[in-house]
Amino acid sequence: MGIVLKDILAVLPENGQDKVCRTDIYLQEDKIAGIGEKPKGFAEEQVLDGTDRLVIPGLINAHTHSYMALLRNVADDLTFEDWLFGHIEPIEDKLEPEDAYWGACLAILEMMKSGTTCFSDMQMHIHQTSRAVSESGMRAVISRGLVGSGDNEAGQIRLKEAYEEKEAWKDCDRLTFFLGPHAPYSCDEEFQRIVAKEAAKNHMGVHIHLSESVNEVENIRSQYGASPIALAKRAGLFDGLAVAAHCVHVDEADLDILRECQVSVITNPASNMKLGNGFAPVPEMLEKGINLCIGTDGAASNNSLNMFHEMNLLGLIHKGNKQKADCVSAREIFRMATIQGAKALGMDANIGSIEIGKKADLAILNLCTPSMTPRNDLLAGLCYSANGSEVETVIIDGKITMENRKVLTLDEERIYEEISKICRRLGTSCE
Repeated sequence: MGIVLKDILAVLPENGQDKVCRTDIYLQEDKIAGIGEKPKGFAEEQVLDGTDRLVIPGLINAHTHSYMALLRNVADDLTFEDWLFGHIEPIEDKLEPEDAYWGACLAILEMMKSGTTCFSDMQMHIHQTSRAVSESGMRAVISRGLVGSGDNEAGQIRLKEAYEEKEAWKDCDRLTFFLGPHAPYSCDEEFQRIVAKEAAKNHMGVHIHLSESVNEVENIRSQYGASPIALAKRAGLFDGLAVAAHCVHVDEADLDILRECQVSVITNPASNMKLGNGFAPVPEMLEKGINLCIGTDGAASNNSLNMFHEMNLLGLIHKGNKQKADCVSAREIFRMATIQGAKALGMDANIGSIEIGKKADLAILNLCTPSMTPRNDLLAGLCYSANGSEVETVIIDGKITMENRKVLTLDEERIYEEISKICRRLGTSCE
């Protein structure tokens, strides 16, 4: 299908930076076929009027747990350990596989309505998130959460499930699969080594939580004589493509490891603050040249999956914390939410920016809103003014998945009904 975005403002890359300019954009099948100039042989089938509109590359939520949309607002104002072990895990133990499917549908609905076109998910019920992604038209990287001790049976079962899911969904080209060793407190060093070898053997990336809380770092140092980051390196998890979520409590040696091993760090400002874990040293990571991207974490700890909210927080907290207004800029933040997220997932050749030949994964914002008026510096506006409700149209893989704020690929009312039923059964609903 040939789609033209006619006379539209667009965020385009230029010499490693982004600029806003007015142009025509031509989409053919699943790719961006032309910018400015109509491609030869292009068959125009649909024209989207770009008047008062801004098109951006779809946002990339680099770390979340989509099924946890079910657990939004069930465990708040708690310490990290009490939140996870005292409240979330007992509820998770009651979840049925179908629950995870509806949780993922709800998460995708929220993400799509706020301009996210790709997310990287760590999940525990195989096939359910993949099914929701396949049906919704979303793009995702799925990591089966792995927990294990040495070569125990539980860890081996989870690895087997990860491979089963990867094989089952191999024909959906919007799905990619990583291995997800959960964290150093749930995966001992021997199991981390096993996962590292499996990832290398199967050419898969690794997605792990690291150095999220003070207690985690202290306990891992006491047990292994190394920080969580040093332990992961020692176990071989950083030998290939690796993304590390959080990295809040890190020292200079940790930062050097992350840079030298080319590990991408996913910062999750809302979740880290809400659980009282602190602030990742984003300005220092930028100075080191570490590839930084942004995640919302799950809705159980955020409690939002809105990347505009996350971008806004990221800009403000570090300026305030460092008492330095220029320690992180709107342009740096926008790249973290787009091309740097794509790089973290090994997908920057295909998504993350509006360039000819890349996948047509786009979000179109309506600029006739109070939040985006006046139109002075629109890149700054995306980070400091937009709230996600401005997103009007979403295109993923060249297909329109949301139009005039109506998601075309999911039954929104059915999702709400099913979520209500599940939460009543779990005993978490106030209904």
